[in-house]
Amino acid sequence: MDAKKTLYSSSGHPMTIRENRPKSGTEILQAIQLDAIRPSALKARGDEDGPEIRQAPVSAGIEVPADRAPRGDWTRRLKPYRKADRGRAVFELLITFVPFALAWMLMAAAVMNGWMVAHVLLLPIAAGLLVRLFMIQHDCGHGSFLPGRRANDWTGRLIGILTQTPYDYWRRSHATHHAGVGNLDARGIGDIDTLSVREYLNRSRFGKLRYRLYRHPVIMFGIGPAYLFLIQHRFPSGLTRNGATPWVSAMATNLGIVGLAVAGMAIVGPVVVLAVQLPIALLAGTVGVWLFYVQHQFEETYWEPAADWNASEAALRGSSHLDLPPVLRWFSANIGLHHIHHLSSGIPYYRLPAVLRDYPELREVNRLTIGHSVRCLRLVLWDETAKRLISFRELKAQQVNDRIGAAPRFEASERAG
Repeated sequence: MDAKKTLYSSSGHPMTIRENRPKSGTEILQAIQLDAIRPSALKARGDEDGPEIRQAPVSAGIEVPADRAPRGDWTRRLKPYRKADRGRAVFELLITFVPFALAWMLMAAAVMNGWMVAHVLLLPIAAGLLVRLFMIQHDCGHGSFLPGRRANDWTGRLIGILTQTPYDYWRRSHATHHAGVGNLDARGIGDIDTLSVREYLNRSRFGKLRYRLYRHPVIMFGIGPAYLFLIQHRFPSGLTRNGATPWVSAMATNLGIVGLAVAGMAIVGPVVVLAVQLPIALLAGTVGVWLFYVQHQFEETYWEPAADWNASEAALRGSSHLDLPPVLRWFSANIGLHHIHHLSSGIPYYRLPAVLRDYPELREVNRLTIGHSVRCLRLVLWDETAKRLISFRELKAQQVNDRIGAAPRFEASERAG
């Protein structure tokens, strides 16, 4: 059973938090704000000008200083971290690309010599390094990895040949995701398709089946990544109405992939290239989709219609902190600190831990462990009434309860008659 902790709002209302489950952004912010409104806390934190009181929209009636509110000036506070370091970036690129190339060559040697055990052991290392290369490409897309737009763009384009992801196409799609994360009226590009309960119930039987199949883990993390990286990225659609750049990006990336594949086949043969590259790409794709999934698909995430949507709240309440072991944190390039990334996407991944160090109150916001993330896989529908994601099983239970509640009730005398 979860341990419980009771906090009290400034108006004296109790708020109970179960300590052994992931805490929502709202709960943590309430706890932060309770401490922040105390004069001693303000003095200790250096708020010399005193608290500027305002009503926070998610604080359950707590009046908080503007500097500590969820809609506080995060842009100002996080600005010092939005600085790319050329030397650090080059170092990060070298310690990722060189081991990846080495692992690829060792896997090729293992295939050529029949060392299947070595091939299997090297596979997760190579796939993890490819995931890390993708995260570097991701930061290039945000213009945060290296100083200068041109350096970021060309680094991202070259890495895109290895990750099989057309840089300019993906960058535009991902920018759309950042601009509308948590916005119920801006779904469909760069995110995991998520239906509300009402939308799901209004679908035809075939539409419901199609959504169930799409959300099934075998499709989502098996067939889906293969389709995304091997097929969809080769022939992009949906973004070409605003210019030919995404299409040109995809075709240029395709040419780069073909050129690299032809060179590899000329050296070690087509069978070896496929036996090495295909498993790496598929495993890395699965891991990448899983990472992206758990960043926004958890029980108490944030979804609001456009009229009520707020960017700061969507970033902090709708993005998770996937708390990974140090080794996995390195391979994933700190992308688990996704709530911080959405607060300020211009922070390079190698500076994200410094933000968590300097703002420890962000550590528990929407914190998920690997175990928690696995349990999130069943959450597939947004309940607009309860403001949380629910499973198909929970929806069925709700429907049963609704039918029971709607069933006619008769007085004892009527039943007897």
